[in-house]
Amino acid sequence: MQKLLMIIADYTLSNVLYDLVLVGIAYGYVLLSIAIPVSLQKKNLISKFQARKIVHLFAGLIVLIVPFFILPLHAVFIALSLTVLVFFSSRNSSVKQLKALYESIGEEAEERSGRLEGPFFYSVSITLLIAIFVLFAPDRLYFPICGILIMIISDTIASAVCKKYGKMKINISYTRTQRTVEGSFTFFVSASLLCFATFSYFGLLNPINQYALTFNTVIVYSLITAGVGTLIELLSPSAIDDLTVPVATTLVVAMLSLIG
Repeated sequence: MQKLLMIIADYTLSNVLYDLVLVGIAYGYVLLSIAIPVSLQKKNLISKFQARKIVHLFAGLIVLIVPFFILPLHAVFIALSLTVLVFFSSRNSSVKQLKALYESIGEEAEERSGRLEGPFFYSVSITLLIAIFVLFAPDRLYFPICGILIMIISDTIASAVCKKYGKMKINISYTRTQRTVEGSFTFFVSASLLCFATFSYFGLLNPINQYALTFNTVIVYSLITAGVGTLIELLSPSAIDDLTVPVATTLVVAMLSLIG
């Protein structure tokens, strides 16, 4: 919190203008990453499943912009506003665009509630992680970025591999989703690569004001984050894995880094 207060104390008009440009870029990118697949699905050019996966994959990539804010509180407000947007996207929404979003990416499992439950947990996890680290560790934003990236990329890739190539079943009844050895292995490998790239760029190359890491630390953090994420994804019920995987993985690894 003290580091954030120091940033606020030194915040200048030029800093404000710089951050406002980033806010505009962030909103523009996210809205396009939602609007394009929704439009394609309404024209029956892609399926609901494909539209949902495109939104899931691309919208979350906006977290990569967070460390570049001079005052990262802007990122918290952006994430929170988008979470509210998803919450009100429902079958009975009076706002045409929000109703169209539900109709374009809603899953059969969400028919009972009439709401985008999966995307809501997805949005909540991003908002929660960004808020925690912006407030208490704004110089270690690579931790939540890793947790979020493995949720949006590793989970997507692993799901595709599991459906197409999964042969060795892992039966955990309460998760309500079929896991496979092939899918979990894919999750671990892709998560390791994502984390290595993230920790290397923001911690080792350190183009911005993030706490510096050594190469050995990057390797250790990457393997631990990938391993913890794979285990949590394997054991999480499918309805809430968009919340449990990024949040639990990030907090576990961050706490281990403090012990180390």
